[in-house]
Amino acid sequence: MIADVFRGIVTTSNVIAETPGGRDDRVVVVGAHLDSVPQGPGIQDNGSGSAAILEIALQMAELDIEPRNKVRFAWWGAEESGLVGSQFYVDNLSKREIKNIALNLNFDMIGSPNFVRFVYDGNGSDTPLAGPNGSKNIEQVFLDYFINQGLPTEPTAFDGRSDYGPFIAVGIPAGGLFTGAERIKTEDEVAIYGGTAGEQYDPCYHLACDTFDNISLEALDQMSDAVAHSVLTFAMTT
Repeated sequence: MIADVFRGIVTTSNVIAETPGGRDDRVVVVGAHLDSVPQGPGIQDNGSGSAAILEIALQMAELDIEPRNKVRFAWWGAEESGLVGSQFYVDNLSKREIKNIALNLNFDMIGSPNFVRFVYDGNGSDTPLAGPNGSKNIEQVFLDYFINQGLPTEPTAFDGRSDYGPFIAVGIPAGGLFTGAERIKTEDEVAIYGGTAGEQYDPCYHLACDTFDNISLEALDQMSDAVAHSVLTFAMTT
C-alpha cells in the first residue's frame, strides 16, 4: 500500500458528536485524540482510543440507548502538538458550560503491545497527583470493573500528558485508561501481565512502526470493554 502523505502546518478540527437526549447539565465528555505524530501512522497512538469510542458511539445509536445524562464524544485534534484541540475546546467553554460537564473520560493508547492495564489515580492514593474532586469515583468504577473481571491493574498519575489536562485544570473530574508508552516494563509487571521485561510498553511509540502490527488485540479487547462499561455507567447514573 502506498500512502500519499503531506507534512506541514495545517488547520485542523475537533470532531464532536453527542447524544440527542440526556440531561445537558450532567454531560459526560468521552475523549480520544485523533491525530498522530509526523513520524508515524499512529495506529496505537491513538487509533486505539479513537476507534474504541467510535464503536461505543455507534453501538449506542444502533441499540437505541437513551442515556439519562448527555454523552458527548470528542475526537481531539492536534494533541501531539501540545493538547491544542482539547485546550481550545475548554478555553471556549463558558462558566455555565464548564459546570454542566459532570466528568471527562480520556482514552489515549489502550492497545500497547507490551501492555500494563493502567487506571488513572483519581484520588492520588498511589501517585503524587490527584484529579479534581469526583475523580476518585471515576477511578473506582474502573477498579470495580477489572476486579469483577479478575484482571489486575496499576495506577498511573495525572501528569498532564493527555487531553484530560485542560479539563482537570478547570476543576472537571476526570479518569481514564492507558496501556503504556515509552517507559520500560519491569520483571514484576511481566509476572502479572506477561510480555517482555526491559522493553518499552510500546516499542513503536511515536515511530514509523506504529502500524496495525503494533497493537495488542488482547489489551484492546479488555480495555475497550472497560471503556464501554464506564461510558454506560456514567451515562445512566443518577
